[in-house]
Amino acid sequence: MAKVIILSGAGVSAESGISTFRESGGLWDKYDVSVVCNYDSLQKNEALTIEFYDKRRAELEFKEPNYAHEIIAELKEKYRDEIAVITQNVDNLFEKAGVKHEDVIHLHGFMTEVRCQNPECEAIFDIAYKSQNEVFYGKCPSCHSKLRPNIVFFGEAAPMYEELSRHIQDCELFVVIGTSGNVVGVNTIAQYVDRSILNNYEPSEAIEDQLFSKVFYKRATEAIDEIAAEIDSVLRR
Repeated sequence: MAKVIILSGAGVSAESGISTFRESGGLWDKYDVSVVCNYDSLQKNEALTIEFYDKRRAELEFKEPNYAHEIIAELKEKYRDEIAVITQNVDNLFEKAGVKHEDVIHLHGFMTEVRCQNPECEAIFDIAYKSQNEVFYGKCPSCHSKLRPNIVFFGEAAPMYEELSRHIQDCELFVVIGTSGNVVGVNTIAQYVDRSILNNYEPSEAIEDQLFSKVFYKRATEAIDEIAAEIDSVLRR
C-alpha cells in the first residue's frame, strides 16, 4: 500500500477553469442538481441528464492541467508505488498531466467514460469528448442496453471508496488539496495517520484544520512546491 495519499478535490481543477459544484456560474447554475445528478435522474429525466453530462464532457476537451497537476504527476512517476493519487474529480486533468489512467483513483467516476446500464454487463467505454448518443447510438455494443455516464450520482454506491480505505491502512502522510471536506471524512483520516497536510484556498466549516500537521491556505499552484518537499522528506527516509 502507498505511504502517501494525495486526495484532491474541485479546488485543484478550478485553477484550470473547470467550474465547481459550489461556485456560481457555468453549467451548475443552468441545471437543477436534484434533477440531473441524483440516483434516479436517468429514470425521471433521462434526456436532460444526458445533455448535462455531454456538456460537462465537452467542456474538458480544451482544459489543460495546471502546475499542481503537473507536480503531482512528477511525484507519481518518481514514487509510483509509494503514492496513491486519489481524486474526487471526474475530469481527466491528471491524465493530461501524464499520470496513467490506471494510476489515478477516481472516487466519483470518470467523465470521458460511459457505462452499460445492464447490471449483468456494465461494460465501460471511453468516448473522449463526444456526446453519449454519438457513440454506438447510445447503446452498448456488447448487449445493446442503454449507456450512461460513468459517474457516481448522488445516492449511488461509490465502490472506489474501498481503495481509499485500503490505502489508509499504511499511510504515513495524508495530503488534502482543494476539497471542502463535505464528502470525504478528512478529519477522521487526519487523526488516523501520523502526518497530514491540508491545502485549501480558504477554511472550510467541515474541516478541523487543527487536526492537520501543516496547513496552507493558498491556491494549490502556490502551495504544491512546499507539499512536494514534504512528500520527498517522507519517501526519501
